[in-house]
Amino acid sequence: MLKRGFDIAVALAGLMVGWPVLLALGLAVRLESPGPAIHWSRRVGRGNRVFPMPKFRTMRTDTPDVATHLLDDPGRWITPLGRVLRRFSLDELPQLWSVLVGDMSLVGPRPALFNQDDLIALRTAAGVEVLRPGVTGWAQVNGRDELPIADKVRLDREYLERMSFGLDLRIIATTALAAVTARGVNH
Repeated sequence: MLKRGFDIAVALAGLMVGWPVLLALGLAVRLESPGPAIHWSRRVGRGNRVFPMPKFRTMRTDTPDVATHLLDDPGRWITPLGRVLRRFSLDELPQLWSVLVGDMSLVGPRPALFNQDDLIALRTAAGVEVLRPGVTGWAQVNGRDELPIADKVRLDREYLERMSFGLDLRIIATTALAAVTARGVNH
């Protein structure tokens, strides 16, 4: 209950205080390239339920709906502003809405795309699907995009076994540092 209360308080505060930044970023996305400012990605959440997850759009609207690392040439699809948003994880800010409504938590396994069958199957086998997905997580602070799927799932399982408010605070602090330095971002 402490975790959910903390999630609600931080998401609400972040949205209330950060709305001018969110509005400015959304406007910048719209002005840079045609299409909506927010991309609603179909993601797999708790209990393997699919939910819509908002992100600032960082790619062209005609980009195939697959994980970035599966694209032949990811750089060809990412917009110039999208590169900056991704580098500093600013594209993730709209996910505070998903935290507020309960689809996500601040900390948990990053939600898989609806078509990442290998990741979903491994997480289910490891029992990780019981967790609410997070804006950040243990796997993200231990390698982010650089980790193979099996390692991500191992770290997600480790988080499930070690979950605590203190660990969540440590992950949030480490994530903030990584966002500022753009550590572990490949695309």
